Order: sequence, then C-alpha cells, then structure tokens
Amino acid sequence: MSQIKIHTIGIVMNGVTGRMGTNQHLLRSIVAIMKQGGVKLGEGEVIMPDPVLVGRNAAKLAHLARIAGVQKWTTNLDEALADAQNKVYFDAQTTDRRAAAVKQAIQAAKHVYCEKPTALSTSDALELYHMAEKAGLRNGVVQDKLWLPGLLKLRTLRDQGYFGRILSVRGEFGYWVFEGDTVPCQRPSWNYRKKDGGGIIFDMLAHWRYVLDNLFGQVRALSCLGATHIDKRWDEAGKPYTADADDSAYATFQLEGGAIAHINSSWCVRVRRDDLLTLQVDGTAGSAVAGLRDCWIQPAGATPRPVWNPDVPNPIRFFDNWMPVPDVREYDNAFKAEWELFLKHVVRGDPFQWTLLEGAKGVQLAELGLQSWLQRRWMDVPALA
Repeated sequence: MSQIKIHTIGIVMNGVTGRMGTNQHLLRSIVAIMKQGGVKLGEGEVIMPDPVLVGRNAAKLAHLARIAGVQKWTTNLDEALADAQNKVYFDAQTTDRRAAAVKQAIQAAKHVYCEKPTALSTSDALELYHMAEKAGLRNGVVQDKLWLPGLLKLRTLRDQGYFGRILSVRGEFGYWVFEGDTVPCQRPSWNYRKKDGGGIIFDMLAHWRYVLDNLFGQVRALSCLGATHIDKRWDEAGKPYTADADDSAYATFQLEGGAIAHINSSWCVRVRRDDLLTLQVDGTAGSAVAGLRDCWIQPAGATPRPVWNPDVPNPIRFFDNWMPVPDVREYDNAFKAEWELFLKHVVRGDPFQWTLLEGAKGVQLAELGLQSWLQRRWMDVPALA
C-alpha cells in the first residue's frame, strides 16, 4: 500500500475562545477536518491542519485545548508567529483588535485568513489586502453564508435560469437578544458598545455585501437607517451598561442589473418566519424563499391570483402554494467548506476569490451604511482595488 503524502500546516488561531471561534472555526471546522483525516487533495495526498490556539486568557485556552484535543496553545502571539512550522494566521478576535494583529502576521510572512469585518475602516482594510499581496501571501476572509444549504440552493436556481430576470431581494435577519437582566443575553455584550466596535450595521452589512455581490449583482448604491432600540443591557457579569451601538438596521440596495434588495437586520425582533434568516427572491419567471438550510419555490405557472377583499376571509393559504427544493447533495458546515478551500489555496494554489479585497468591500459597505444613516441620504458604492 502506497504511503500517504501529508502536508502539515501550522495554523495560528487567535481569538477562538469566543463562541463563534470555538464552535464554528475550531470545533466544527479545523478539528472536524483533523478527525476526517485532513483535506483530501487526491489519492494518497492530504492537508492536515496543526492548530495552535492563541488568546489573552491562559485558563480559557487550556480548557479549550482539552475540549478540542489540541496540544498547543499560548498567550504569546509573537512566539506563535515566530514558529516557522506555522504557515497560516487566522483571526477571530473582536474587530477593534484585528487589523493590528493581521499586520503583525503579514510582517511575519504568514498567509492570512480572518473573520470579518477585517478592520474598522475601509482604508485600513484595503491596506491589509495590499500588504498581503505585496508580500506574496495567500489571503482570505470568512464569507460563510455563501456555503449555507439554503443559499447554495438559491445559487443553483439562479444558475439554471429559474428566476428569469431578477426583480428584487427581500431579506429578514435577526431575533430577540435578551437584555440580560432576567434572561441571560445570548450575544456578547461588546456587540452593543460603540467603543468596543459593536453595532449591527458594521457587523451585518459586511455579510450582505458578499451575499448580494455573489448571488444577485454587485451593490452599486445603498440607503441605510440604523436604530438603537434598546439602550440598557446587562453584561456577562450581570452588570448593567449603556448600549449605545445600533442594534437594528434597515437597508435598501441598488444592484448592478437593476434589481433592488432590501434587508432588515435586528437584534430586537421576535421571529415569525421560516428561519432566523430568510431571503425572498422575486423574478419574472418565478420566486424563491431561502432560509439557512431550506428553500421553497413558486414558479410563475403556479402563482395564485389573489384579489383584495378585506370583508371576507382570504380563500388562499399562501404558504401552501410553495414547493420545497429537495436536497440533492450532502451539505457540509459552511465555515468548514470555506476553510477547506482556503487550505487548498495555500498548499496547491487552487483559485480562491474571497480575498482580503472582498473583506474591504464589506467594510466599505458598512461605513457607507453608517454615513447614509448619519446624513440621511443615498450613497454610491465606488469600486475598490
């Protein structure tokens, strides 16, 4: 039996003691890849991640390392970056810490993969991209929603020409995040403090940029209204604090090709829809509604003909006129799917379009959203390079 060729890739994972870093990036991505025997490149050749956990709290790191079955951890980022075995730097810290650490990694000649937003300003985000490119380093940004089963089904429908001409996209995202006094808050308290880089506009418009750009058309202009609906919350220690960051955003986007998108994002909404995220796409030939995993369609030929008459009960049960899109393949964890693509990019040079430039585009849209809210006007979205 021939020997398997293993490409062992040291990955500095900074900031993975947070909820998303632990669950999605470490346990369900890197550890899952290790348990499956690595990323397969072909017969007898695999990529095997070798993570080292980095953070500020030694006790948390040691506990997480035990849970994950990871041998290496440190509170010294310099030490981790100095190790020649570590080829990739990954950052899942809070946004306000990210740019400085990514620059440090680039200066240490590490390939960079990081969460979004990649920085607190478009200029800083672009600088990271240009630094990595100038240094000849592979670079990427997490754009996980593109690999959600529901959105993959939307992409398939689009590629098959199902929609005809796409007219509009309507998105609803969010849920009720408890204030933390009587029921514990289910999101980190820093999300609701401006000084710590909180705010839903900066968080979610970075997502909507890559979703819209990749599925429906490049974003060319936007109008955004933000709000801080709940201004008092309680932190993880049960202490009250002033929540001064926006907790809701109502944004309209003009897309290349003429389609209009509108997406509501809120931590102050009680869910009465199919999922925590739903996207309804209406086209001349048919419509679709996608959640995180499922997707339903209503082609033009199966569209009912409602008539407005509020004086009698409506005879149409509107939810009954949609057909589910079947699962025709297995869907992996969305974060893991992109991790595998990035590791193939690092080792073999496979194409990877979701670079730090795409991360900068997300920061740009978030900045323009905040500016639109402040100035109460439409903002054009210029091209970045």
